[in-house]
Amino acid sequence: MNQSFNDKKPIFMQIKEKLEDQIVNDQIKENEQIPSTTKMVQFYKVNHITISKGTSLLVDEGIIYKKRGVGMFVAPRAKEKLIEKRQKTFEDEYIMPMLQEAKKLGLTEKYIMHLIQKKKGSGDDEY
Repeated sequence: MNQSFNDKKPIFMQIKEKLEDQIVNDQIKENEQIPSTTKMVQFYKVNHITISKGTSLLVDEGIIYKKRGVGMFVAPRAKEKLIEKRQKTFEDEYIMPMLQEAKKLGLTEKYIMHLIQKKKGSGDDEY
């Protein structure tokens, strides 16, 4: 777990995203218990309400579930749900604005693909 936070969004949202990352990266797998609120409070050095707000959002989304008196666990298909959500977000926040700007600049699909390959380091110099 990474302790650092940025000022761009609320800490409870960053806690939520850190847990999502752990699920997507298979650090916490389906039906495995997530760290307790107490452990996260100690690790992140934030108020328990902040942790609870972040985990409650994941419960509401069906990504984690609570077992009364035991703790919180990763829900079945949580990783798949998160990947689907992130793919949609990627399209909306990155691909669509890029395509809109490319259209304004008169860039062809072939040229855009060339730029992507070049930035990835597998440049096919023909475009």
